[in-house]
Parts: sequence; structure tokens; C-alpha cells
Amino acid sequence: MKQLFPATPGPIGIFDSGYGGLTILGKIRDTLPGYDYIYLGDNARTPYGTRSFEIVYEFTLQAVTRLFEMGCPLVILACNTASAKALRSIQVNDLPRLDPSRRVLGVIRPTVECIGGITLSRHVGVLATSGTIRSESYPLEIRKLYPDIRVTGQACPMWVPLVENNEAQSPGADYFVRKYVDSLLAADPQIDTVILGCTHYPLLLPKIKQYMPAGISIVAQGELVAASLKNYLCRHPEMDARCTRGGQCCYYTTEAEEKFCESASTFLNEDISVRQIEL
Repeated sequence: MKQLFPATPGPIGIFDSGYGGLTILGKIRDTLPGYDYIYLGDNARTPYGTRSFEIVYEFTLQAVTRLFEMGCPLVILACNTASAKALRSIQVNDLPRLDPSRRVLGVIRPTVECIGGITLSRHVGVLATSGTIRSESYPLEIRKLYPDIRVTGQACPMWVPLVENNEAQSPGADYFVRKYVDSLLAADPQIDTVILGCTHYPLLLPKIKQYMPAGISIVAQGELVAASLKNYLCRHPEMDARCTRGGQCCYYTTEAEEKFCESASTFLNEDISVRQIEL
């Protein structure tokens, strides 16, 4: 097979449709600080949550291919919608064609794996984008591991815009946070564990906790995905050896550089430089 991408070791790629994946990147860097990373945000075409399966797959494949071209042997889809709508097709259909030695991983499976040890009532709620809820990825994955758990999903279409417009802590956010939390719990009052199925949602966590009844566990994804990646690299030393270690992180966006830096400050506690690219 003709070599399409660089064969030398390279950074770990982190892809998201916008800024939410920065919450995942931050936890991964806390857990694995010695590695090199490339973050790619398709901010010009966000949000993915309302788009069709076909478009999300097309956009995600473009991003994965670009990260491979930039030398990444391993790419994390730090986006629930991309993980739900594109991951499986890329793993099964595209990797064998593009480069069987490279890997693409998502964020849904690592999140699901911990749920069985958290819920006591065996009733779990999922707060996510409309696209992730429609895909039923969380119920399907949970059912594979824990067939006794009942899963109820609630789409939260206003939460991503609130975060990306720096309104997460504004009084106006209270209405929409309370609305979706109340709707979820009205659908199943026995829920004792709630998954935040979108990487933007940790920025709404103070308000989510405010309106979530006491005793309900709230599961954010960052630490879970970071721990899963660490475990993956330990179990796959051949992939670990292909990931460079310089402690560096480069940022790329499909949107204007200035706008990315301004909004990224909401997610990161550091000044960054970013380059604009096209997919």
C-alpha cells in the first residue's frame, strides 16, 4: 500500500467541532503531560449537534485525515456528536483504506464503562445535543455492558450556544439549565446518575448542580477519557512508542484565529497561539 501519511512518530490529535473538546484536552494533558498534542477545532462549521449523520461523518473524516497528514498516529474524537455519528464508520470503513496502523478513538465508550459502578437505582439520564440523543449511542453502548440499566435522554439545544457565547454563568442561562434538568427528571424520577454527554457542558456544571436534586451523581467526561487514554497507551505499547513526548500543544481552527483565542480563554487557563486552516 502506498504510504499516504508521515510514518514517523508524532503528536496525539484531539478533534472537536468547536471549543468543548478543550475540556477533554485539558484533562488529558493533566494526566499525560509529557506527550505532544494537536488540537483541531472545526469552529467555522460548528455546531455538529443539529447536522445529519452524513454531514457529521463527512466533516469528521476530513478532520481525521488532516490530523493524519499532520503526523498524528492516534486521534481522539473529543466530540460526542462525532463519536456518535462518525466514529464507527471511520474505524471500520476508512482506517483500513487510509492507514490500518493508525487509530481513532471516541469519548462515549470510556464514559459508559464507569456507569455500572456509579448508579444504584439502575436508572441513568443523559444530557446531550440533539444529534447525540437522536443517535441513541449512549443507550446502545450502556445496554451492551449493563443490560439492566434504563437510560433516558434529554436534548439540550441551547446549552452549547450559551457556553460558546460566554453566557454560561449569566442569569439567562438559569432558565435553560433548569428547563432541561427538570424535563429529564420528569421523564424518569428514579434517575440517580446523569451523564453530561457533551464536552461543553462542564462549563455549566455550577448551574447544573444548582438545579439537580441532592443525591444524583453527575458524570463529566474529561477525567474518564483521560484515564481511558492512559490505559489504552499502557495496553498498546506499539502505539505509545509512536506518540512523541515534548510536552507541546499546537492549536488549529477553521474559524478566525482571533475569535478562537478569545473564546478558548473560557475553556483554558493559559494564553495560546492558533493557526487557521481549511478542511
